Amino acid sequence: MSDLTYGQAVVLGVVQGLTEFLPVSSSAHLAVAQNRLRLDPAATPMHVVDGVVHVATVLAMLIVFAGPFRRFLVRLFAEISEPFENARPLRKDAWRSVGLTVVASVPTALIGLFFKDAFERSFGDSVNVGLGLVITGGMLVMTALLKRGRRGFRRFHWKHALFVGIAQGIAISPGISRSGATICMASFFGLRRRWAAEFSFLIAMPAILGATLLKFREAWQSSGGAGLGLAPGPLLAAFIASLVVGVISLRLLLSAVRRAKLHYFAWYCWLVGGLLFAGIL
Repeated sequence: MSDLTYGQAVVLGVVQGLTEFLPVSSSAHLAVAQNRLRLDPAATPMHVVDGVVHVATVLAMLIVFAGPFRRFLVRLFAEISEPFENARPLRKDAWRSVGLTVVASVPTALIGLFFKDAFERSFGDSVNVGLGLVITGGMLVMTALLKRGRRGFRRFHWKHALFVGIAQGIAISPGISRSGATICMASFFGLRRRWAAEFSFLIAMPAILGATLLKFREAWQSSGGAGLGLAPGPLLAAFIASLVVGVISLRLLLSAVRRAKLHYFAWYCWLVGGLLFAGIL
């Protein structure tokens, strides 16, 4: 990690924090940033840095959604502790949310486990990354063409969650935005904008944490279990940069979703995708 400077660490943290939530594909931007900084994405230190900045973005989600998450935990505890003989039992809304999250997480995990190596090899091909960004732009335009969702969360079924999970799994491929794919899929099934965004990030937490644990395990195994000798300074700088920028970018995305302006990011995706096709990036 001594080869990673503070400046490089901050750049990687800012890129991750900004693009993890905005629908422009964080994986594509991290690949471009690492290439421009002359860093090897396959190197063990890069796996560790990727894991650290992803943990920071999960924390950013917990900060932005602190209120809804706290209410969710209170509700879940009430549903668990409610006496069985209660004449008017609570609707199991929190438990249902947990179930929908599990349903969505299963296809994501399976796609990640079986196709992870193939997707990672694709990051070295700028054409593949550019194509993914072009597809992402198309998905974002679809959100503007779809009718405004009227479906409440209680009418969001298991099959809908399954397809959103599949979309999240496919977003492992380079250039496909995870937030863009999942919000677009949830909107396609008529879920209201705010809840589409909240469900997107609810299922993102286990997916990101699971992928991060795999990165840390790979890094540990590649070092032979002898320790990585990581300098804490650049790691901390990357973490803080990713956390601060992540909070800002997530609030920006939520504002865009509420105002139905998500498709504006399509132009950016097409621009960067075109530059990758042309070999400029």
